[in-house]
Amino acid sequence: MNNLLIDDYPILVLPKLATEIGLNEAIVLQQIHYWLKNSSHYHDNRKWIYNSYPEWQKQFPFWSERTIKRTFSSLEKQDLLHVGNYNKAGFDRTKWYSVKYETLNQLVARPSGQNGPTIMTKWPDAIGQNDPTNTRDYTEITTETTNNNILSGNPTSPSIPYKEIIDYLNEKAGKQFKHNTGKSKRCIEARWNEDFRLDDFKKVIDIKTSEWLGTSQEKYLRPETLFGTKFEGYLNQQPQPSGMDQLERMKHDESYWD
Repeated sequence: MNNLLIDDYPILVLPKLATEIGLNEAIVLQQIHYWLKNSSHYHDNRKWIYNSYPEWQKQFPFWSERTIKRTFSSLEKQDLLHVGNYNKAGFDRTKWYSVKYETLNQLVARPSGQNGPTIMTKWPDAIGQNDPTNTRDYTEITTETTNNNILSGNPTSPSIPYKEIIDYLNEKAGKQFKHNTGKSKRCIEARWNEDFRLDDFKKVIDIKTSEWLGTSQEKYLRPETLFGTKFEGYLNQQPQPSGMDQLERMKHDESYWD
């Protein structure tokens, strides 16, 4: 039998939970719930786990560190995690996490339909008011877990905002690009699939328009250049002062001439 099917720890995902909070978020939350069972870190009346992002990536090797950061941030914004800092070193900013079951209980109490089951009664090792605790190891694959934890197949990642990205470029660069042309969409989609998001596109546009607008490089203020394979390099580039910025500094900052 194929090793990929049985020789590794399976990651369990409940379709309804993924629908409610997002697929990546459901995966991480379920795993945190599992790890908390075995945690020996007890503070403020609850168990905690912690890890650096590189260590988290070892737990989720199929994701980039960027995706993991975004997923944890989403869980925090949805108020599904307690966040603490119990590090011994004051300079250590590693976050500690515990599942916010009170928020989760409110979420999962809503049935999926008029007579539909709730999430909590299906969640392995659930901690609910009337739910039994199941302590079986996650490596055990049974018909029940297979049937209850098949992914829904519906993508939960946000839709790509082609129009908003191109409109922002047009506004900043004074252009008239169309958001629905194949070339522009392919460039945007390629970067989006690398886990870059709207704020990243806007930042690249801001950096390069500030640098290129009004220069011979202005012709490169186009989707295929800005959103091409050099996108990440542009994103991490330090913004360059524009010609007007330099002129203002020359006029008012005596240290410019030092």
